[in-house]
Amino acid sequence: MTGWLIRRLAQALLVVVLMTVIVFAGLHAIGNPVDILIGDDMNQQERLEAIARLGLDQPLWRQYLAFVDGALHGNLGKSFVFQEDAIRLILRRLPATLELAVGALVLAVVLGVPMGLFAGMKPDHPLSKALMAGSIVGFSLPAFWVALMLIMVFSVQLGWLPASGRGETRALFGVQWSWLTLDGLEHLALPAFNLALFKISLVLRLTRAGVREVLPQDFVKFARAKGLRNSRVVLVHVLRNTLIPLVTVLGLELGATIAYAVVTESIFAWPGAGKLILDSINSLDRPVVVAYLMVVVVIFVTLNLAVDLLYKLLDPRVRLEGAR
Repeated sequence: MTGWLIRRLAQALLVVVLMTVIVFAGLHAIGNPVDILIGDDMNQQERLEAIARLGLDQPLWRQYLAFVDGALHGNLGKSFVFQEDAIRLILRRLPATLELAVGALVLAVVLGVPMGLFAGMKPDHPLSKALMAGSIVGFSLPAFWVALMLIMVFSVQLGWLPASGRGETRALFGVQWSWLTLDGLEHLALPAFNLALFKISLVLRLTRAGVREVLPQDFVKFARAKGLRNSRVVLVHVLRNTLIPLVTVLGLELGATIAYAVVTESIFAWPGAGKLILDSINSLDRPVVVAYLMVVVVIFVTLNLAVDLLYKLLDPRVRLEGAR
């Protein structure tokens, strides 16, 4: 186990290093932030001074080494626009994105797993067929259209839920969270459900497929032959083996939700990191973009490592293979 963990940590570190090179080189090959940040009324001398102040007069390799040196000291550069540490900007906005992504994932599990279990246990039931048809709709509808419809119905016409903003927040461990207040939960409901719709459909179909695959297995038949209650057979034997592939998918989906919540955050005016990165891309604020991408890379690598650990805990076959 220790050797496997060391190998995985070394692989994760190598991925992060390679991504720093790709991200840094790719961003510096696109556009010139000077054209956006420096006005046309500046003369050539002032323009050169501004370029030197931003560090854009250095060769690309030297800028990269400065970035790596700063990253090792916890400094990922200073924003061209906000004149503030980029990592501090990201971390200040990241909790809003995290609670939005985690809220969507919780909705996907709470709604998708029970519906998938029902559809897998009773595939010929009319409700099961309706659920499978509804999952196709959840896959097909674009997120921006669903967001607009949710605002139109629940905010404009019914007036049940707010259409934008994060609402009232409360501090926990020095971080402001909206799920700690009723007003914050009301603001969280629509954007979280909009992000969760695709994932509910995904979890439903994966759970149903897993149940249909596990039910004919010998260990399930043996559990029934021993006289175990049907609820115990389903929850202990069927559901546990169904969760093995589901954990992998949900781990990757959580990272993808954090990284790609830009559309939902923009429509619902949710003050998260996705909205910040969209504004930074428009203004070619390279330090913020680089810092955001590196934070996302670290999140993905960490989630993959956590998924691998959970996989080894859930599936004894993986543990035995690792021991050999």
